[in-house]
Amino acid sequence: MTMHFGEAQASVAALPVPSRLDAYLAQTAFDRPTLVIDVDRVEQQFLALKAGLGEADIHYAVKANPAREVIARLVELGSHFDAASRGEIELCLSLGARPEAISFGNTIKRASDIAFAYAAGITLFAADAEEELEKIAHHAPGAQVYIRIIVENSEADWPLSRKFGCDRDTAMVLLAHAKMLGLDPVGLSFHVGSQTRKAEMWGATLDQMARIWTDARERGHDLRLLNIGGGFPAFYGEAIQAPTDYAAGVMRMVHARFGAVERIMAEPGRGLVAEAGAIACEVMLVSRKSTRDTHRWVYLDIGKFSGLAETIDEAIRYQFETPRDGDATGPCILAGPSCDSADVLYEKRPMPMPLSLRAGDRVVIRNAGAYTSSYSSVGFNGFPPLDVVVI
Repeated sequence: MTMHFGEAQASVAALPVPSRLDAYLAQTAFDRPTLVIDVDRVEQQFLALKAGLGEADIHYAVKANPAREVIARLVELGSHFDAASRGEIELCLSLGARPEAISFGNTIKRASDIAFAYAAGITLFAADAEEELEKIAHHAPGAQVYIRIIVENSEADWPLSRKFGCDRDTAMVLLAHAKMLGLDPVGLSFHVGSQTRKAEMWGATLDQMARIWTDARERGHDLRLLNIGGGFPAFYGEAIQAPTDYAAGVMRMVHARFGAVERIMAEPGRGLVAEAGAIACEVMLVSRKSTRDTHRWVYLDIGKFSGLAETIDEAIRYQFETPRDGDATGPCILAGPSCDSADVLYEKRPMPMPLSLRAGDRVVIRNAGAYTSSYSSVGFNGFPPLDVVVI
């Protein structure tokens, strides 16, 4: 049985149901898949996370949702920002973010973009390779850098341990190389993995990082910055802690392992904006492939290429609401509308949906404010990109 948004929130955190969002969805007709974001809900989540993180600076991961209204509100709240590209840096600066509040957190940067960021006043960069440090030293001389470490024992729903980071021995080489290049190697960073549902799941990763941190300091490196990255969860049907309790639990574990650290950064993205958004879409077709088919196929007018890329490997399981909730349900294979066989959302673990579901029925995808509009294609198969409305 599908779970309604208000019920989900009540079971997870003592935060008000975003009634503005529900009212807008109920009163508005949509002619294409549309993400609706309640920017007040973003503010509530920011304040809740900040209350738990304490002295740690929130560097919002802009890639999660780059809507101008979201960035502008976070600037007003004093947020810092984690930018992955020149475009994100330009966006944040255009809305009033201070250069010193922006870190260039992608470890894979175009040399000209490093030069642009440095000229704009940004002095904090991530790296995980010698060549990247050399680019930074050439185009941002004297800049501060932090080295990203590979996480080897993530308990997240979606581990992020392959593309970014380096191991302990390589990190020691990079810290020394950065110093030789005239850079200021101020610290280390990591990402515990996306959608790490409980604070205690950080324990093994923090143990690993603390050993590397201690080793680096014993080798004479003046580490002053610990970037704990993202991983702060959103509700997708499995229980999570309330944001303040979760963040406070993580910080207690950090303090227990690292003691006093001059500067701590956190980079929530999903945990800040996911629950502030919902997507309105509709059913395009319900069918079976044969009389022997045990599961219906339900096709929506939104798929992997128009906003639901995070259904890859079925790692993120969204919550769906329909006007027929309360009717008997049965498992279905959920798919998008495009002429691409990869555009299947849930098949390994079929999604329970009402048996009475029909073409034309509205479907609301809850807690979809993160990594949907920013993943949407420019028009694959001619379908329009996901529309965005901020209220």
